[in-house]
Amino acid sequence: MLQAVDGSTNGASYREIANIIFGASRIAADPWKTSALRDSTIDLVKDGLAMIAGGYRKLLRHRRKS
Repeated sequence: MLQAVDGSTNGASYREIANIIFGASRIAADPWKTSALRDSTIDLVKDGLAMIAGGYRKLLRHRRKS
């Protein structure tokens, strides 16, 4: 997620981010507009931004059962 957010905040397109994370050959295999990897990349950026904005605290609130 952080790598995706880093790319996004530095002006990279979702396709450029996906090329780095998933590899250019996997991105080229499917039409970009309907690709599941496109959706995954968008979700990585969105979820990463939410974590940076404080969402990571939810991870720390989980209580273990004794």
